[in-house]
Amino acid sequence: MLKRFDNYCGLMKIAWSGFPWKKTTGKSVASKYSNYQTAGRVNSTLFLLLSLGLPSVVIAQAAPPQTGSPNASSNPAQDSPSTPANQDPLKRPLSDKEKFKQQRELRNELKGPYKKWVDEDVRWIITDQELKAFKSLSNDEERDNFIEQFWRRRNPDPDSPENEYREENYRRIAYANEHFAAGKPGWKTDRGHMYIAYGKPDSIESHPSGGSYERPMEEGGGETSTFPFETWHYRYIEGIGENIDIEFVDTCMCGDYHMTLDRSEKDALLHVPGAGATLGEQMGTSKRTDRFNGGLENLGGGPMASSNQAKQFDRLEQFSKLQAPPVVKFKDLESFLVNHKVLSGPFFPFAVRTDYVKVTEDTVLVPLTLQIRNRDITFNTKDGVAKGQVNVLGRVATITDHVVQTFEQTLEVEEPSELLGKALDQASVHWWALPLKPGRYRVDIAIKDVNNPDHIGTWAQGIVVPKYDDEKLSASSLILADKMEQVPTKQIGTGQFILGNTYVRPRVSSGPLIAVSFHRNQKLNFWMQVYNLAIDDKSKQNAATIQYQIMDMASNKAILDTSETSAALGDNSANSDQLTVRRSVPLASLQPGKYQVTITVNDHVSKQQVAQSAPFTVD
Repeated sequence: MLKRFDNYCGLMKIAWSGFPWKKTTGKSVASKYSNYQTAGRVNSTLFLLLSLGLPSVVIAQAAPPQTGSPNASSNPAQDSPSTPANQDPLKRPLSDKEKFKQQRELRNELKGPYKKWVDEDVRWIITDQELKAFKSLSNDEERDNFIEQFWRRRNPDPDSPENEYREENYRRIAYANEHFAAGKPGWKTDRGHMYIAYGKPDSIESHPSGGSYERPMEEGGGETSTFPFETWHYRYIEGIGENIDIEFVDTCMCGDYHMTLDRSEKDALLHVPGAGATLGEQMGTSKRTDRFNGGLENLGGGPMASSNQAKQFDRLEQFSKLQAPPVVKFKDLESFLVNHKVLSGPFFPFAVRTDYVKVTEDTVLVPLTLQIRNRDITFNTKDGVAKGQVNVLGRVATITDHVVQTFEQTLEVEEPSELLGKALDQASVHWWALPLKPGRYRVDIAIKDVNNPDHIGTWAQGIVVPKYDDEKLSASSLILADKMEQVPTKQIGTGQFILGNTYVRPRVSSGPLIAVSFHRNQKLNFWMQVYNLAIDDKSKQNAATIQYQIMDMASNKAILDTSETSAALGDNSANSDQLTVRRSVPLASLQPGKYQVTITVNDHVSKQQVAQSAPFTVD
């Protein structure tokens, strides 16, 4: 009998060891199916034991508790009425909600190179919306297409087979891994994060060994000893601001520098009584306990304590912005550009002018000149100064809606309160110079009156950026300006309204079919460039004639008709295949009316001609 019982125990041991008690979540379907087969073998074994007459004590351990028996469960929650007590939980049918959750988790689970791309390659530059969209994709083909579009949107030169942004991103990752690793890859560290997201800082204050440190006054003054730390300085970070300082501290002395908000965290003597006193503590004007009164930093009392407290929210905001990928500054205006949201408040009118100036064979400078009447801006007066602010958000997109340029800025107009009445009759002019490739684009601009948030205006227009062929005589836009002057050498090519070595502020009309207007006490300034002049083989010079003509549109008669050669323009114009035409004409002798200026250039070497015209009015 004992021998027979031992045989039964051996069979029971085999049966229970094969039963699928372990959790199978995350296993393959084949693994789960194997468990189901094992469960079938267990049931067969139990049936064999029962048929052989297993003693009741053994059967009681194997059988489930019966209702009403002393061993029955006393917890009703454990005996679900919808699930039979002897049903395998792995075979229980899933509810619709559980099926949907399972499918969603399976779809969002990234593997292989796609997981690496999200977790490492673009971790610090991908936005939350992009990450959510990527995880919602259902197959590798869609993921490959998403990755291609992700880099293309960030490519500064969309038509180039090389993507400078992508190459720079991977170069930064490699640099971070080489220089910032600390028991983990460098791209995972805080210094690696900042380097990948914002590039090399403009300057670094490094204290790799810590040691003696003379605190600046804004940190309390006095001498102390520090942990290793670094302070990275950026002169400007788009979307965050100017003069950004980021401090990293290695409190573990293990090479793992972490970014900190608290400048006192680098103080190794912060919690050592009587050591590393601040200047205020040495003079008796503050106590050491003042350092631990709460707040973002434990700097203690001192001459700069009040200003540090006032800047806590600014430091917290900067810290938050540094952690996030770059975002559009004016999100409220973005909806008007992307979704073409309908305006609900009073329209904020403004005018825009576009011009085209050749830079290289495949790049054209497109100056956008925006004009807002001061009368349409809401001014707030404080301390004798009237101030108006306007947020501007613009974007340039291809015909396939690929955004190639964005710009945003807060424009400010300030006038003494006593002169505001006169200033309302004037207009504010602003300028953005966008480098674009030849082709068709759509330009969208939205503006908002900061002092009157419901006052919003939008502008949209299709433009065709010209292609300047090498063999064809061509010209830039003819710009009629209300102010034009040469600039110092150090300002050439930089700043608003500067084209080459000339400050040119275009006159902007109130509509596409309306001519620009000038007063009789002003000068008519016009600026134009000519490209691809032929050079004579013998003289090694060009041979061009520039003709200036102003027509009275009412009488159709020329009131000005004069010409000059390219050599007369100076600036070595005769030896170049490009020349710049700059002239000013007083308008005092012109009667109020409508006029048109035309500049015609004749190239006597290539026998080509190019002309540009622009209408204007005199009042």
